[in-house]
Amino acid sequence: MKTWEIYAIRHATNDSRTRGVNFISDPDPTALLTLDFFCWVLRSGDEVIVVDTGLDPAKGAKNGHSQVISPPDGWAALGVDPAQVSTVLLTHAHYDHLGYLDALPNARFYMQAEEMAYVTGPWMEKPTFRHAYWPDEIARLVHLLYDGRLHLHGRDHDVADGISAHWVGGHCAGQEVLRIRTERGWVVLASDALHYYEEYERGIPFTVAFNISDMIAAHDRIRTLADSDDHVLPGHDPRLLGLYPAVSSELEGKILRLDLPPEKAS
Repeated sequence: MKTWEIYAIRHATNDSRTRGVNFISDPDPTALLTLDFFCWVLRSGDEVIVVDTGLDPAKGAKNGHSQVISPPDGWAALGVDPAQVSTVLLTHAHYDHLGYLDALPNARFYMQAEEMAYVTGPWMEKPTFRHAYWPDEIARLVHLLYDGRLHLHGRDHDVADGISAHWVGGHCAGQEVLRIRTERGWVVLASDALHYYEEYERGIPFTVAFNISDMIAAHDRIRTLADSDDHVLPGHDPRLLGLYPAVSSELEGKILRLDLPPEKAS
């Protein structure tokens, strides 16, 4: 039975955001709450799968996000040759997840069909729903689709032995989570279905949402897929830095090992 290691590349951060920007309702809306940005690498023996490709730093800077390490540098630090990567999973198409598509020249990309319909359909006429997408990156997805390098799959998709993708929606129309078998059991990489553990713990939504009811329902779906709450990994929470070890002292604060047990309960 195949198991996977999970590595998180903390490629950007924003320490100027307030809780009121992050949560729809908050008792202390002016308090600061750091937003970290992660993309991921899954490894089982010699097999490597990349999950999301991070944030274009110039685009991130427009929203106050600063680069910590470029995803290609993170892949290199993990011994991953981008030219040898054949599979990339896109959990959704927001701009902080598509920044380095062209750094993986031989990969095939996988994404929820509902996300592609969303980002090329009538909801994009509304500024509320399109503001986290960049049209040049969506156009790149269309070109990848026409080039046979983007596969659009249904709501539940078996990626590989020990990895499956599951639609939850909420944050965007095609948001998915990944269920990953590790040595410690089934872990759910929630990506932006959970930006912070706090959403999950308090049953509250993040501010960027297509469908709030789906966003809250995703919490229950995640719980059915993960072995426990300590097997759940959010997509933007700086709390991860205190729970999981860096892969080396040189990469402290940049690359974490997430398939190991957390160092304290989340």
